[in-house]
Amino acid sequence: MKLTRSAAERLKALIREHPGDSIVRVQVRDLDEQRLSFSITLEDRVQPDDEARIIDGLTMAIPSASAVRMNGITMDYREPEGFKFHHSDQQSDPRLNVISFN
Repeated sequence: MKLTRSAAERLKALIREHPGDSIVRVQVRDLDEQRLSFSITLEDRVQPDDEARIIDGLTMAIPSASAVRMNGITMDYREPEGFKFHHSDQQSDPRLNVISFN
């Protein structure tokens, strides 16, 4: 998983608003055979089955069931759309300043 600078800054702002929940959990689930649902939650601790990494001062936790599926995913944040998840090599996109999770 990769994280853009704008996504990291927005997550840091959310944690400042909720200092008791400083772990960023990202999960992916199947909605149906063609659609995925990504969720971002702030939590107070890393769970035993999480893969956790520190990226740019953020503790990111991905449940092991979601971790493999997050390979090649970039999380971005833009106003007013909010968080977006892209599946491609975003490092080739000069508009994104990417921080690698791996």
